Amino acid sequence: MLGDLIELGTLAIGVWAFVDALMRATPLYTAADKLTKPAWLGITGGAAAVALLTDTVGIFGLVALVASIVYLVDVRPALRAVQRGNPW
Repeated sequence: MLGDLIELGTLAIGVWAFVDALMRATPLYTAADKLTKPAWLGITGGAAAVALLTDTVGIFGLVALVASIVYLVDVRPALRAVQRGNPW
């Protein structure tokens, strides 16, 4: 039961990160001094695929979860700041 919830949560986070990366404009990534859009699409898409196809509690599932979280807590806020026109 708990394992199923963890797997579902990991998959949801992976898909969220992938869809968000897909929707952002390509120039934002270089303007925010991050990896390119294709690189982040590969990372987040791979993470979502791993979360879907493997056991999330294993090492590959943990790596997939960490990759998705890195996008959501580091890259996404930087892209949003560039898109909004950060006053700093």
